[in-house]
Amino acid sequence: QVQLVESGGGLVQAGGSLRLSCAASGLTFGATAMGWFRQTPGKEREFVAAISNGGVITYYADSVKGRFTISRDNAKNTVFLQMNSLKPEDTAVYYCAARRMPIAARTQQSYDSWGRGTQVTVSS
Repeated sequence: QVQLVESGGGLVQAGGSLRLSCAASGLTFGATAMGWFRQTPGKEREFVAAISNGGVITYYADSVKGRFTISRDNAKNTVFLQMNSLKPEDTAVYYCAARRMPIAARTQQSYDSWGRGTQVTVSS
């Protein structure tokens, strides 16, 4: 079955950087669009970034545009989220998601498989 395992979360000061990774297995990674979402307690899970199967097309939430970069290494079945200029409001559990289609999407309902998440905490 599909497994998505996130890593790279942690505690960082405002203005700092973190790089999240998501290792995928059990799917044809090169045919799969990938996404990152995040969630804080009491709030809906929200879209952060998405990337098409070949990495050519990317989408970002307005709140992270210019600070976060999504990328992928299809040879290693891994998707990344580079987060720079972090703010306290970026604090959340970050989830990796896989879509059984090559086209990137912004909605949760478009994704078929989810990781367990990794905590990112940004202190002020």
